[in-house]
Amino acid sequence: MRIFRLYQIDSFTKNKFSGNPAGVITNADGLTENEMKKIARELNNSETAFVFSSTDHTYDVHVRFFTPTVEVPICGHATIAAHYARAVEQQLDTTRVRQKTGAGILPVDVIREENDYKVVMRQGKIEFGSVIEGENRDFLLDALHITDQDLLANCPIQVVSTGHSKVMIGIKNSILLHQLNPKFEALTQLSKRLACNGYYVFTMDSAEEDILVKGRMFAPAIGINEDPVTGNANGPLGAYLVHHKLVKHDGSSFRFKAKQGEAMERTGTIEVEVQLEKGEPFEVSVSGKAVIVFQSELIL
Repeated sequence: MRIFRLYQIDSFTKNKFSGNPAGVITNADGLTENEMKKIARELNNSETAFVFSSTDHTYDVHVRFFTPTVEVPICGHATIAAHYARAVEQQLDTTRVRQKTGAGILPVDVIREENDYKVVMRQGKIEFGSVIEGENRDFLLDALHITDQDLLANCPIQVVSTGHSKVMIGIKNSILLHQLNPKFEALTQLSKRLACNGYYVFTMDSAEEDILVKGRMFAPAIGINEDPVTGNANGPLGAYLVHHKLVKHDGSSFRFKAKQGEAMERTGTIEVEVQLEKGEPFEVSVSGKAVIVFQSELIL
């Protein structure tokens, strides 16, 4: 008999049943890849995180991430959830944890605040991929039911990654954002052509003073028609906004808050920080809070 500590955690929120839910197993040593796939499918969250012990001095924990259908290299909200669960379990003080992921060994800062925790996740290398043009661009706009007139000016439709790439699509207003009803099969087909599974549609049309961006993220090719609140979309978006000179900054860093999940009634807020070097983004981190919805034991 093997007993695993199992959590369901809502990330990027302090209100249960909002934000982005993730499954977490904090003592995953001994689980096979097939078992992790089955557990992720059973929990049916957009991602489940499995925390393994370190096997050498270069990192503190090894975290693997699974959607209900595939393993992915890294996940923002499930990283927040995994390290929140560990912090609560171990009653950690403020500390830095080096996590090994499919996107490399990355630092995670666990910050203790008034008997609770905030988690700051350093993301992977910033990579600007291809700009989507021509037939693929037309196919994408049709799949999203939007037109050229709906797009934000000076915002190329582009693949951007900080470890798990997304297509960035800027549109003019939040009313349209919340009305989107994509053709998921078409997006799945296009993902194969673009070698990118996620589509982040965002707007800077926010009536909330402290919120710069609102967005929705679709990734049907990996079993996630829509993700409520996405660290690996808003992080690369920060790099994209700086790179294309769409925001003002002080030359060394740029910070903003993004809200996502409203259309799914699972609203959450992400804080994004972009570090700059010679006017260009070179490092991105995302941070947020979390809340435990339930904890249990999984017996195999």
